Amino acid sequence: MLTISIVSHRQIALVENLLADLRKHCRDEALELVLTLNLPEDLPFGEHEYPFPLKIIRNPSPLGFGENHNQAFRQAGGDFFCVLNPDIRIRENLFSPLIEVLEKDRGIGLAAPQATDPEGGIEDSARFFPTPLEILGKAFGRSSRRYPGTGAVSFPDWVAGMFMLFRSPVFRQVGGFDTRYFLYYEDVDLCARLQIQGYRIALCRDITVVHDARRASRRNFKYLRWHVASMLRFFMSPAYREVRKRRQGMLDAR
Repeated sequence: MLTISIVSHRQIALVENLLADLRKHCRDEALELVLTLNLPEDLPFGEHEYPFPLKIIRNPSPLGFGENHNQAFRQAGGDFFCVLNPDIRIRENLFSPLIEVLEKDRGIGLAAPQATDPEGGIEDSARFFPTPLEILGKAFGRSSRRYPGTGAVSFPDWVAGMFMLFRSPVFRQVGGFDTRYFLYYEDVDLCARLQIQGYRIALCRDITVVHDARRASRRNFKYLRWHVASMLRFFMSPAYREVRKRRQGMLDAR
């Protein structure tokens, strides 16, 4: 069975669209869904309207991205665990082929589909690990490195947290998300820790989802502050030091 975790921040209209996609395309999939309402909001649908079990968590006070999904994982009964953003739209049952990727190669700790924008353009959802120098260059208008992966399955350093599929024992093994990141860089940190544990990150380029991104947070100073704080935490973390050391060791061996 598959457990899907979705967190809503007064995004229930987006959630309703996503649940409709799951009902249409994944009704034959053995799945359960944990929906966390991180802010108070009314549900325009009933918990029993869907062909899969729907668990609702209503937070008394807002939690961060990682803490919400870790909380959902503690209620998960599935052999697989999927972190899914409300602004994702699904056009097919993509879970079965993604699970097949995880099952065929036990060295893969996380599988993700290719994200596109609503017009079909490829989104930059898989990347190299950032460096402080690159971030500084980006602040001055320099373009960051784009991940050049090719083939049906490629192996980036990290994939965005909008859609992440794990075997549940692997998510448990790495301790889930680091809750010291309230927002931003939780996905980067988790991918780094997976690689330190010997797992690879798989981007399945032939399997796609639509990311109907909402960018209002980019204009909010509070979100900018969280972004900078999370970035600094990652750059000072043991996980970052370890992946950089391993990367340098690979370069020195060439």
